[in-house]
Amino acid sequence: MKTAENILKDKKKQNMVTVSTKATIFEALELMVAHKIGAMLVQEHDDIIGIWTERDLLRNILIPGFDPKTARIMDYMQTRLKSLPHDTPIIQLKEAFLGLFIRHMLIVKEGKCIGMLSIGDVLRESLLAKDKEIKALNKIASWEYYENWSGKPKPAK
Repeated sequence: MKTAENILKDKKKQNMVTVSTKATIFEALELMVAHKIGAMLVQEHDDIIGIWTERDLLRNILIPGFDPKTARIMDYMQTRLKSLPHDTPIIQLKEAFLGLFIRHMLIVKEGKCIGMLSIGDVLRESLLAKDKEIKALNKIASWEYYENWSGKPKPAK
């Protein structure tokens, strides 16, 4: 069964995209658009200290006086980050996302953040694993399998 680290390695976009706490919301949005991502990790020195997402923009835009070109991300980011170890199996990842009602999870190895997974990343991997399992079961249960079950040698083609 795949682990959080396996899923991170399989992702097309493996590099973490981060922004400084001093960056403006507009700068974060430019990076998000350029990298085609929906969540921005906020970094201070070498530590990930927050996250800012598309949903945060929807909430922030309604605040009177909010200006993405001057607003600093540190004033609007979410700081209640959740993390799991790199060797967490996929089933536990799904349980964590569903149980905590969150969309993003930091993955940690040897005390350092090595990446971020979204619920979409985990569900995609889970569905791919199920598809592979179903195909293997269908191959076992195919008519061809039962035809060859008698132990008779196959005719040469």
